[in-house]
Amino acid sequence: MPKTPEQWLEQAAPEKKTGIFKLFLGYAPGVGKTYNMVSEAIRRHKRGEDVVIGVVETHGRAGVAELLSELEMVPRRPLEYKGTVFQEMDVDAIIARKPEVVLVDELAHTNIDGSKHKKRYEDVLQLLEEKIDVLSTMNIQHLESVTPTVASITGITVRETVPDWVLERANEVVLADLTPEALQTRMKRGDIYPTERSETALTNFFRPGNLMALRELALRHVTQSVDRSLESYLQRKRIDQNWGVSERVAVCISSNPASQQLIARGARLAQALGAEFYVIHVERGDDGRTEDRNRALAANKRFAENLGAKVVQVEGAIVATTVAKFVREHKITQVIFGRSAGRGWRKYLYLAAMNRFLANAAVVDVHIVTQEPR
Repeated sequence: MPKTPEQWLEQAAPEKKTGIFKLFLGYAPGVGKTYNMVSEAIRRHKRGEDVVIGVVETHGRAGVAELLSELEMVPRRPLEYKGTVFQEMDVDAIIARKPEVVLVDELAHTNIDGSKHKKRYEDVLQLLEEKIDVLSTMNIQHLESVTPTVASITGITVRETVPDWVLERANEVVLADLTPEALQTRMKRGDIYPTERSETALTNFFRPGNLMALRELALRHVTQSVDRSLESYLQRKRIDQNWGVSERVAVCISSNPASQQLIARGARLAQALGAEFYVIHVERGDDGRTEDRNRALAANKRFAENLGAKVVQVEGAIVATTVAKFVREHKITQVIFGRSAGRGWRKYLYLAAMNRFLANAAVVDVHIVTQEPR
C-alpha cells in the first residue's frame, strides 16, 4: 500500500531529541501570562495538536477558567501534608498520556513533600526529556539572579526561585506585558484579586514605582534572551557577519593620556545609541612602558569604568588584527580609533595599520578621531 503524504513527511522529518520549552514571562500577577498561555494552547489544539493541561491556576479569574474548559486536563495527584490534602501535577500520568504539548503554570512553584521532584521546573525538565513540548509561565521576580534587586525595590523577599540556567534552556521567551496604569486599573476592578484585597495590594506590591521597576527588569531580560537567540543562530548557521541589530560601541585606547578624549567620545555615542560600551587595550608584551605610562594607562581604564564602559585587555602582537578579532567575536557595530597628527613614516605606519584592521574586521563603522596632545 503506498504511503500517504503525511507518512512521507513524518519519515523525512528529523527525529525530535527533546521537547520545546516556551515560557510566558511577566513582571507581576495579572499581566496576562496564564491567559496568553492558554489562548495559544487552544489555537494549537484547533490546528490538530494534542494538547493537555498539566496544571493551571485560575486564581478565581473567570476568563481563564472559561478557556480551560476547551482543553483536556490530566488529573492531578492528591498528596497529604500536615493534615491537608494538596493537588499536585502528576508528571508520570502526563508521560503515560504522551501528549504533544502540556501546560505547566507557575514554573517557580515548590512541590509538596512526597512529589516526584522538589521544584516544578524539575518536572518541566523531565517532560522535555520525554520529548513533550511545554508551555509555562513565570514572573521576573522569581528569577534567582534578580531576587536581591527585587527585595531592595519592593521590600519583599522572594522565596520561590528558578535558577537562571533553566530560563536559558527555554527555546522561546514571550513577554506578557501590560502598562502599570492598566494593571492598577485591573486591580481596582477586582480582575486580579478579590476587591477586599485590592486596596492593600495597591498600597504595597502594586505601587507604581514597584511596577515600573519590575517591568523594566522583565523587559531587560527578554531583550537579553533575544540577543542570545540571535547569537546562537549566527553561530549555528556559521554566519560570520554582524547584522547590527544591537548597537555595540568599542574604543581602542593606549597609555596615551589623550585616550580619555576617545573614551568620552565613545561614551557619548554609546549613550545616544543606547549601545553597549567597550574600551579595549591591546597588551603586546614588548611595550616597554615607563612607570608614568603605566599610571596613565591605569588612569585611562578607571576613567572608562567611571563612564560605564566594559574595559577589556587582550593580548596580541599586532594591534590591528587583535582588535579586528575582538570586533568580530563581540559583534561590535561602531569602533573608535585615535590619530595623533603625524607626518612621514608615522603617517604611513598608521595608514597601514588601519588597512590591516579593515581587511580583518567584519562590517563595522569606523570613527577616526584626532587626539589633541596633553
